[in-house]
Amino acid sequence: MTSPAPTTPRPEPPVAPDLDDCCRSGCVPCVFDLYEDALARYEAALAAWEAAQAPPN
Repeated sequence: MTSPAPTTPRPEPPVAPDLDDCCRSGCVPCVFDLYEDALARYEAALAAWEAAQAPPN
């Protein structure tokens, strides 16, 4: 018996900025700061999604 398809899609990781995306003028927030924030949100969302996909014990 196969498990049913997930009802929510797997979260997609954020796209990392290129080195040239940073203007190097000390912007706050920098594109790399924004990426780090997005990456943290993605990792939390992925962990929650994986927990929801786990079969019940």
